[in-house]
Amino acid sequence: MSTRMWFVGGLSVVLCVLGSGGTGHAGKESAGSVALETVVDYIHAVLEADRTFYTVHVVERIQRKGVIKSSEKWRSESALPLPAQFFQESSSLAELTGSKVRYRLISLNPINKQNGPRTEFEQKALEAVMARPEQPYKGFVKEEGGRYFQAVYADPAVSPGCVTCHNADPRSAKRDYKLKDVLGGVLISIPAPE
Repeated sequence: MSTRMWFVGGLSVVLCVLGSGGTGHAGKESAGSVALETVVDYIHAVLEADRTFYTVHVVERIQRKGVIKSSEKWRSESALPLPAQFFQESSSLAELTGSKVRYRLISLNPINKQNGPRTEFEQKALEAVMARPEQPYKGFVKEEGGRYFQAVYADPAVSPGCVTCHNADPRSAKRDYKLKDVLGGVLISIPAPE
């Protein structure tokens, strides 16, 4: 089974376990349920662990050995997906489960302009996590005909490869990143009760 499928499988298990107890009102815990804030924290823990493992132990290790490179054009160049693309692909696969959980990378200085903030919530969240990376920004939003609980977590450069890629890309608006600098944020969106 591919790394990507293990990732989606693990996330699906987390979602099923968490979803079986229902959700509390306004993100608060109640008997037999898990608070929405706790759910997004769990999802983030899985996403962060899988992405860090892929970045450090797959991409960096294989590139160091000269086995294969990672590339934005991984489909046509027979290369590994960049860690950001791995994240996007796993999000697309998770969406196919029907869980309505969505996640994506966002940044105030995105290499890919599609990863810039799309809403006022995302803009405020990015500004907040850039100022205080240890504190995720969370809240309720209305979109696509429903109510969602969203959280943005700081997305730090976990490896030298992250820094090199972001600093070297000609589309990058910022080119002085260092290891552990915050590149942007991880946005997680889950359905919330009305």
